[in-house]
Amino acid sequence: MDKIILLERELIFLGLLDKSREIYSAFGSNSALSYIKSSYHLLSKVYHPDLNPGNEHKAKSLQQRLNHVSDLISRVSDEEITSLLKKGLHEEARRKKKVLVVEDEFGLQETFRDVLRMEGYDVRVAVDGENGYQTFLEFKPDLVFTDVVMPKMSGIELVKKIRKDHPRIKVIYISGFFGLRNVKRDLDEDVLKYGYPCLSKPFKISAMLELVDEYLNDQIGLHRHA
Repeated sequence: MDKIILLERELIFLGLLDKSREIYSAFGSNSALSYIKSSYHLLSKVYHPDLNPGNEHKAKSLQQRLNHVSDLISRVSDEEITSLLKKGLHEEARRKKKVLVVEDEFGLQETFRDVLRMEGYDVRVAVDGENGYQTFLEFKPDLVFTDVVMPKMSGIELVKKIRKDHPRIKVIYISGFFGLRNVKRDLDEDVLKYGYPCLSKPFKISAMLELVDEYLNDQIGLHRHA
């Protein structure tokens, strides 16, 4: 059997493949390859028979599999492993809905990204409106989940720019201000005209996930596009 297929099976068995693909997606091939190789060494120590009295037989069996993984890694190139990770990402992308999160608050970026990924979405994060627009062009998401008040370009300006060429893009606005009258007016007009849902901070993560699921599956009102 092809050594790449064997390596893929072993990485799945060890629970390393999905995480390595996530790292590859976020940080690139060097970080993903480092994760695979360092995890192999760590697991070799964890499953050492001397550390597992009473389970020596199982530990030895796992050690043999880990040695097999080490041998496979030594016989394939970094480029072949990277291709394996890419292949999986392309397959996942065909199955998953894509969500672009545009949020300038670092802690919230991580929270939204992580919970959406745990729900099975393919997620990218942008730190402001300008970065959000460039990421949108590259990522082509099914949904833009964007804060309203951000530096450089507001969420409303971002959506208006996207809408010029992608009029049916789905958008969920998130906002925690409602102190700037002109911004609130523009938001109300956009929500009313295009039927975009809006979440006011703070909100429950469960409510956010329910809204995203219903919206992406066309279970709530469609855009009106006047």
